[in-house]
Amino acid sequence: MRIATWNVNSVRSRIARVEALVERHGIDVLTLQETKARDDQWPTMGLEAMGYEVASLGHNQWNGVAVVSRVGLEDVQHGFPGMPQYGDPLADEARAMGATCGGVRVWSLYVPNGRKPDDPHYHYKLAWLGALREAATGWLADDPDRPVALTGDWNIAPLDEDVFDIAQFAKSTHVTPPERAAFQAVVDAGYADVVRPLHPGPEVYTYWDYYRQRFERNRGMRIDFVLGSPAFAARVTGAQIDREERGGTGASDHAPVIVDLAD
Repeated sequence: MRIATWNVNSVRSRIARVEALVERHGIDVLTLQETKARDDQWPTMGLEAMGYEVASLGHNQWNGVAVVSRVGLEDVQHGFPGMPQYGDPLADEARAMGATCGGVRVWSLYVPNGRKPDDPHYHYKLAWLGALREAATGWLADDPDRPVALTGDWNIAPLDEDVFDIAQFAKSTHVTPPERAAFQAVVDAGYADVVRPLHPGPEVYTYWDYYRQRFERNRGMRIDFVLGSPAFAARVTGAQIDREERGGTGASDHAPVIVDLAD
């Protein structure tokens, strides 16, 4: 099975790229983030013609997640237990969706950005990650042998080498000790980063801002991850980051992350 995750940064703008991506790589399950579309706006026709099912969660032009699968799409869940709300009035944001695809429990996650340290959205981000860790810990406790993948845009660079210049980010979100500790808490709960061991080292990025030709100069960040339960991680046979998808006209500012599993 081949599973991929991608912050598409507007599925309506990039549906042709989504269709080309799954065909080019032979992807079985694709999780998407920042789809920026309500469910009734989702352009599903082409994917369905290719044999894929689509489950989407979108409330408005912000956020949005989805799971696209050609190996089954069952037990779709919007949000996870204890997921915090945000806004005035408080409401659930479209940031998390779970589905079972080919026997694997796959989560598409769009972790809040945080905006800047000590912003209300920053505290919301930490609370959101804490609730995710608690829920994910429960999933492992309930069924230790179940393959579970926590995929998506985490909006965290866990290591200094995951940003092009840590000095520029020293006072920014994505690299603060509380954010990194929240990411590590999910790892410590039993979910391993299954891509980094296969693609270690600096300058292995998944995101490049549109600002000042950062992609062309490879001034990026590594913030998109696949964290797998022990049963999932044991099946991983390969991984790649499709850096070329970030290039060209009309690209998302993120690159897809792709993981191969043994049957």
